[in-house]
This record gives sequence, structure tokens and C-alpha cells, in this order.
Amino acid sequence: MPGVADMVSRRTALASLLVGLGWLAIHEQAAAGGQQEEPLIDSVRTALSSAILNHAPPVPEFADTESRLVYLRWLGRMSDRLRRQKPEWRVRQEFLQTLWYESRRAGLDTALVLGLIQVESNFRKFAVSSVGARGYMQVMPFWTRVLGDGDAAKLFHMQTNLRFGCVILRHYLDREKGDLFLALGRYNGSRGKAPYPNAVLGAKRLWEFTPA
Repeated sequence: MPGVADMVSRRTALASLLVGLGWLAIHEQAAAGGQQEEPLIDSVRTALSSAILNHAPPVPEFADTESRLVYLRWLGRMSDRLRRQKPEWRVRQEFLQTLWYESRRAGLDTALVLGLIQVESNFRKFAVSSVGARGYMQVMPFWTRVLGDGDAAKLFHMQTNLRFGCVILRHYLDREKGDLFLALGRYNGSRGKAPYPNAVLGAKRLWEFTPA
């Protein structure tokens, strides 16, 4: 009969395998992002629509040289981390520049948005979930009807998807008075449940950046 040490070792190996399979599932499938359609008061609808329809190009602006250098260091660091998902430098550069612009425009931490995208779509531009959420940030098509022209195909356009996703997350954060746990749950359609917020916050740590 196997000894206690062997049994513990086997159980540890099995646990590691199951964790690995769970992580693989996240990477191979789009998360079931299911923002719930909700009535919006006119002032909120107008504010969100204005945020979505502002077509300013995603060109970062900097108050001084040091701020620009911080951005360039961030870009280089994140580019290295994203190389596996996006092997082409120009594709990575365009994606990260747009993400930086849209996340900061919405007042969101870039690491948070990157972590959310990792969990939602693993950086797949054309990801579609089982409930129809689309693109990098797994935006539900009803948002294009509520805030735009109803053309859900536009959610596969990079800047449009990042714009919608960031504005929607900002809206949920405001609704939850800054409570990130509840806002993330609302984004996923699982408000008050821990698995999704915990997954996003865990992934967020992989994208943290401290200027050197």
C-alpha cells in the first residue's frame, strides 16, 4: 500500500492538475460575461452615449517628459507579457496604446482592465461567449442598441469594444459607489458572488506595473 507521503503527493498533483485544467478552460473559452440589461434614466443614458460616441483617436497625451517615459516603460513591460497572446509587435503596440487610452479615459486602472480581458476572452478579438457577449471585454450586444446604433458587429472592432467595456465597467463602479467587488460581479452578471471578481483581481496582479 502506498504510504501517507505518497498519498499526499498524489492528491497534491491531482489538485494541481485540476487547477491547471480550470485555468486552461478560462483561456480556451470566452467567459460567460452576462451584463444584465437594465432601464437607464435619461441622464445616465445620455452620459454613457456621449462617452461611447466621442470618436477621439486613442493617442495618449502627456503633461511632461517624465509622464511619457513612464508610459513607454509600461508599454515595453506589458508588451513583453503579452507576447504569447499577440506575437506581432505592431498588433501589441496598437492594442496596448488603445487600452491605455480607453482605461484612463474611463478612470480605470490599466492592470484591472487587462486582468478583466484575460479572464473574459484571453485577449481574443473575436471571442464570443455562450450568451453572445463579444470581443475582448465580452460586451453584450444589447449595449449597442441602448447606447449606439444597434450594430453588434462593431463590438469586434478593437477600440469600440474597449470603449464600450471600459465605459460600462465605469458605470457599474459608479452604481456600486466604488465597490470593485460588486461592480465586477455586475459586469459578469453574477453580482455578490465571489468567483468572477476573484478571478479578475487575481489576473490583475499579473499586469501590475511599478515605474522603476
